[in-house]
Amino acid sequence: MEAGGKLINGVAFARQLRSEIRQEAENLHAVHGILPTLAVVMVGEDPASAVYVRNKIRATEQAGMRSVSHHLPASTQEGELLALIAALNVDETVHGILVQLPLPEQINRDAVLDAIAPAKDVDGFHIVNAGLLAVGRHDGFIPCTPKGCMMLLHSVLPELAGLHAVVVGCSNIVGRPMARLLQQAGCTVTVTHLQTRDVAAETRRADIVVVAAGHPGLVRGDWIKPGAVVIDVGINRAETPQGARIVGDVAFDEVYPHAAAITPVPGGVGPMTIACLLQNTLRAAQGLAAD
Repeated sequence: MEAGGKLINGVAFARQLRSEIRQEAENLHAVHGILPTLAVVMVGEDPASAVYVRNKIRATEQAGMRSVSHHLPASTQEGELLALIAALNVDETVHGILVQLPLPEQINRDAVLDAIAPAKDVDGFHIVNAGLLAVGRHDGFIPCTPKGCMMLLHSVLPELAGLHAVVVGCSNIVGRPMARLLQQAGCTVTVTHLQTRDVAAETRRADIVVVAAGHPGLVRGDWIKPGAVVIDVGINRAETPQGARIVGDVAFDEVYPHAAAITPVPGGVGPMTIACLLQNTLRAAQGLAAD
């Protein structure tokens, strides 16, 4: 692939994936009488979370599936939330459960995520699903953002084996599962983080750079080897003279000329995250049909 900045169109890829999901969901309903259903739980009034939840609910319904929304006040105690999750776990009409993060400070996030039944953990954050992924098994649920990133990578690099990938960021939500997926695809993987002494030196050696650091414009043009593929997971609100806009963790205008392919922000990874959430929900419902 020649250098020159080929845009990886996450919007188009996600649209096609969602169309396929809708067809499968309709078939599941017609043949087995099962309507894939996602329960979305939000606690508090975080504006960004509210937008994400609305988008997920709308996408679920557009995919021919059902959504159930539970919006709890910010004062909700951990026990109340755990009781709701316990009820959803045993509700046979609910196939996937998503608890929108972040949660208020009085609620232990790990306790909540671990309370979700692994078979309904469509975010892929439960320790059981994380453990399955860690040992190379994909019969659990893979976190949606890394899963979507891998699909976009395969769209421009059908063969990943032997390539050197650098992941910038090591969160349990993106960085760590992303590194595991890349390794399992045959890449040599370097994970960088806050304690890495020279992140730029690492990214300059990479054939693939995945950035999920939560730091706008962190990766500059001279950090990228010519011909590398760059996946920008960052979604940051930035104030500019023209007003607020959404930017990634990559300084796009600087990196674009060096990259063989790059995801834009917005329009890259974001749409794939939601599409993969729908796919995981469908898989959960199909698992019930198989039983």
